[in-house]
Amino acid sequence: MAATAELGQDERMELLRGVQLFHGVGDEDLATIAAKANEVSFDPGRTIVRQGEVGTGFFMIVSGIARVVRDGETLSRLGPGEFFGELSLLDGQPRIANVVAEEPTTCLALASWDFEAILAEEPGVALAVLRGVARRLRSVSEDHRH
Repeated sequence: MAATAELGQDERMELLRGVQLFHGVGDEDLATIAAKANEVSFDPGRTIVRQGEVGTGFFMIVSGIARVVRDGETLSRLGPGEFFGELSLLDGQPRIANVVAEEPTTCLALASWDFEAILAEEPGVALAVLRGVARRLRSVSEDHRH
């Protein structure tokens, strides 16, 4: 995995603004998140997160496609604007699936310690993230494919 520095602060903010998890987060807080996020690229076939490992990052796909695999079964494919890794960051438990790049994939990554610090310091972000996780859980509960 190689870190790059191609996206500017405004571009990062615009990408994060489109992430459902951050719906309702104001520009100042988005700027804080964007400043902490790193752009990371993965080659096809590269595992981005591994099932069973404790997560140390939240990822949002900027470009490319990644496959979500649990116990050898492909559950879904994720593309630009979609995210993963938030549950393991929030509860400190091991990841529930592998996420593998299917093609060259670039993500914005936020380290767990930065994510936690932002949640602790910015109640508005914490509330938005809780609502985002609740929406996602409700959606998964209503869609029995996952």
